[in-house]
Amino acid sequence: MYQWGLIPARLWGLADGNWAQISAAGVALPPAWLTIFTSMFIHAGWLHVGANMLYLWIFGDNVEDRLGHGRYLLFYLLGGTAAALLQSLVAAGATVPTVGASGAVAGVLGAYWLLYPWARVSTLVPIFFFITVVQIPAGIFLLFWFVIQIWNGALAVTAAPTLVGGVAWFAHIGGFLTGLLLIKWWRVERRPPLPYGW
Repeated sequence: MYQWGLIPARLWGLADGNWAQISAAGVALPPAWLTIFTSMFIHAGWLHVGANMLYLWIFGDNVEDRLGHGRYLLFYLLGGTAAALLQSLVAAGATVPTVGASGAVAGVLGAYWLLYPWARVSTLVPIFFFITVVQIPAGIFLLFWFVIQIWNGALAVTAAPTLVGGVAWFAHIGGFLTGLLLIKWWRVERRPPLPYGW
């Protein structure tokens, strides 16, 4: 994690941390800028990688179909890069590694929100002690998701950081906004709604 994860304080040269001890232990540290990319492919556990891959599985294939394989890879990496940079700017002095694909995946969500707002998404909805599956428009689902990221990001930098600690909320926000901007900039047009059940 400390070798390949993105450590904001190391990226911006704001703290020495324990990098010298890590290097003295025989661990070769890559250049700090390289960890912007390597951190996208490291996760904190199976639940972390599973959640990211679930979102990517649900939303990623349609975006990739619209962009093509090469452009989709570039889109994914640009979203992850912007996400990592925003998170590291907001928490510039942090010495805890930031890892995970969620910033890049958030970019895919932003693209999906613009391209397929009326596609139906099967969503688990808790009603008291029962859980039911409801089909809702992707635009509403993703808008709700984005509002949660903003809310928790605001809490993380203001009143209650311990309530929402351990999650790079601004990486999600940065990735989502980058996805929106790239799809608009690349002039990818919205598609009509997908058939029910897709």
